[in-house]
Amino acid sequence: MQQVEMNQACLSLDSLSLTDWDTSAPATQLDDDEWDTDLETEEVRKSKKDMSIKELYLEACKLVDVVPVSYFLRHLGSDRLNLTHHGLGPLGAKSLAIALVTDMHIRTLELADNHLLAEGAQYLVEMLRANFTIQNLDLSKNHLQSAGAECVAKVLLENISIKSLKLSGNGFIEDDGKYFSDALANNYRVKELDLSHNQFGGRGGDHLGQMLANNEGLETLDLSWNHLRMKGAVAFCAGLKVNMTLKYLDLSWNGFGNEGALALGEALKFNNTLLHLNLNNNRITNEGVGMFCKGLEANETLRVLQLAYNSLTVEGALALIHVVKNTPKSGLEEINICNVLVNEHFVQLLDLTCHEHPNLQVQYGGVGGFIAKKPPKRLDPMKVIQDYLDQRKLRLWDFFRNIDKDGTMRVPVSDFRKAVQQSSIPLDRFQIEELIQRLDRERTGMVDYRGLADTRKQMMRDHRRQLRKVESRQKKEKQKSERILKTFQSAVEAVTPHSSLVMSPGGAKDDSNGPQHFSATPLSSWHHIVMSNSSRYSVTNLSSEHVHLPMIGGTTSQCSPSTLAMRSFSQPNLYADSPHYTHGKPTSALGLLSISNVGKGTYKLSPTGNHLTRSRPALNKAKGTKGRKRKVKKHVEKKAQTYPSK
Repeated sequence: MQQVEMNQACLSLDSLSLTDWDTSAPATQLDDDEWDTDLETEEVRKSKKDMSIKELYLEACKLVDVVPVSYFLRHLGSDRLNLTHHGLGPLGAKSLAIALVTDMHIRTLELADNHLLAEGAQYLVEMLRANFTIQNLDLSKNHLQSAGAECVAKVLLENISIKSLKLSGNGFIEDDGKYFSDALANNYRVKELDLSHNQFGGRGGDHLGQMLANNEGLETLDLSWNHLRMKGAVAFCAGLKVNMTLKYLDLSWNGFGNEGALALGEALKFNNTLLHLNLNNNRITNEGVGMFCKGLEANETLRVLQLAYNSLTVEGALALIHVVKNTPKSGLEEINICNVLVNEHFVQLLDLTCHEHPNLQVQYGGVGGFIAKKPPKRLDPMKVIQDYLDQRKLRLWDFFRNIDKDGTMRVPVSDFRKAVQQSSIPLDRFQIEELIQRLDRERTGMVDYRGLADTRKQMMRDHRRQLRKVESRQKKEKQKSERILKTFQSAVEAVTPHSSLVMSPGGAKDDSNGPQHFSATPLSSWHHIVMSNSSRYSVTNLSSEHVHLPMIGGTTSQCSPSTLAMRSFSQPNLYADSPHYTHGKPTSALGLLSISNVGKGTYKLSPTGNHLTRSRPALNKAKGTKGRKRKVKKHVEKKAQTYPSK
């Protein structure tokens, strides 16, 4: 049994084709219907073919003892297979390679982050020698190392279908660049190559420069997050100088420095195909930008230049704008220096340059050493155009018919921008770019201005929707305020109930000096009296305010004007059973605070009625009662000495 399994494991991938798998079955298993292949529809033959690939994959998984990937089984027949982060490993790659040998549907195969190692790459390379339908292959983050680089480079010498190859983050070192240099020297079919997040340095830059010098098909190259600096950067730029096909180059996070900037400037003097150049985070200073600008003066094809997060100041930013302004044939449309703080002189120069180069867009960090100012609120450009047409009673087609001769309502972005700028529509360059972005959301380079036709209706709908939102928000805020007020009122009523409004006893009786007024005071406004458990009470908060003392026995109080004035309390907190009250004197309806033995500093509080109910004490007890008692005692003694009793 082990011998059979070893023989099966030694089978070559080239021999595992769909035809061999089907013919290996005994002829007795074939029915008459299966022989009539000429009468079968294409769908039937396709389903049988898919089932065969499924069976082949399941058998291969059983052979190498791995769990089949259900995602692959569910997407049989699809032109794209994404198995990123599936943890296939080398054996999983082997079973997948066996199944893909005869697959004719998959165009894009994504196997990033599967820990394939060099062994798994070898299985896939064997598969690609027989499969010529896969055009886009992603093997990023699979720890291929140098052995994997050699395997992948070999397949590029034989495979004629691969157009895009991504090998990011595979630990390739300096000398591994030679494998790709040799493989792509004569390969003109690969259009996109991603070698980012590897370890190419000095010698690696030399090999990659030779690759660019000899290659005639590569259009997109990503070398970001490598170690290309100084000699490696200069050697790479030497190959870029003579390259005639590359359009997009990403060199960010490499540390090119000023030496690399100088070499790139020299390369751009001769290179007339590069459109997009990314130099973010490359330790380039103002001096390096000055040398790089010498190459921009002679270049007419570069469209996008990214120099963000370098050691630039407003001096380097001004150098870039001066180059564009002084080079009428400059093709730059976008400059990214988003971390550079500029001044007003830069802004004025940029405005002048944009009049001469209307397609230019510059992203900078701020003005005057501060964070970028908040842009002023601008009118909706679509509304501005609609109002402009309404005032002149024009139609959209009347306005754009000079540039849209076919009447398709689709015009190139450049023609649209030029037509709007040359018209009398009050739009600045920011509004024009916003309008273009809204009419060309897919960045196809064609503006579909049919969206302007329904602008008026859309704006009215938006306005009504906005009004409804405002009304709804105001209504909710009002309801919320009412709920809060209601809750607050309930809390106040719970703390201060209606029963706390107490009428002073005897308020309706008339005194000899006139009727006493009615008193109804809530608890929250009561004056506080701190009582002791004895019949003697200590009075707090004494003052020199005028006090209305009630009549006693129809006569006025015998206290002299010089006697210490006392404050009356509308609701004294007295114990009804206090024994210290006088029987011999007539009583008053409101109660009396009698003062005796002033010279001794002793005060007595005596109620005048025998049936006063004990009232509710104050809600908020005063703190520090003992301290206030001592202060009152001292205060009374001092006053007693000042005003002795008669």
